[in-house]
Amino acid sequence: MTTVLTPASPLTAADRCDRCGAQAYLRVVLASGGELLFCAHHGRKFEPELKKIAVEIQDESGRLATTTASAVNDER
Repeated sequence: MTTVLTPASPLTAADRCDRCGAQAYLRVVLASGGELLFCAHHGRKFEPELKKIAVEIQDESGRLATTTASAVNDER
């Protein structure tokens, strides 16, 4: 049997951290078949342990470093 992995869909504002409920920027796919979602803070905090049990880590925390063009100067 061949297993085909499909690319994970991008995380959205509806995806929430399993630890604190903030917007998730990391999706951790577990060998057991489940997945965990983490905000950037908790993703960094638990990274060493997650790397031991994950088969894939989708990290979109780089999106936090960008500001949108529509933000007014007071929001930046």
